[in-house]
Amino acid sequence: MTDTPPPSERYAQGLKTRRAVLGDRHVDKALAKTTDFDQPFQELITETAWGNVWSRSNWTKRERSMVTIALLAALGHDEEVAMHVRATLNTGATRDDIREALLHVAIYAGVPAANRAIKIAKHVFEEIDAEQAA
Repeated sequence: MTDTPPPSERYAQGLKTRRAVLGDRHVDKALAKTTDFDQPFQELITETAWGNVWSRSNWTKRERSMVTIALLAALGHDEEVAMHVRATLNTGATRDDIREALLHVAIYAGVPAANRAIKIAKHVFEEIDAEQAA
């Protein structure tokens, strides 16, 4: 990797928040796969999405989870929907919360988008239930 300046305070806060929401395992895996090519992107999302937006105190992490899932579902970003549904284990958003967010998606972004996201959420819930049963 190229020489870069030490992380900013915003980056450090973002990394802390990112870990709190997504979990150490997920973040460690993402950072371990970082190359010179995507290092600037990883820094950008850690500082901006996690350090600036997710770290704000105006909304709880639960509220941010629900909005994020709804937006990602509306935009058809399936992998990110799955990741953020799994992250609700750390944010306090419940399955009922997710269902309500996806009902909003159906009305405001379309039934096909909500239908796809509901299938993804159900699959993630099955994985979580199986992991917890093991």
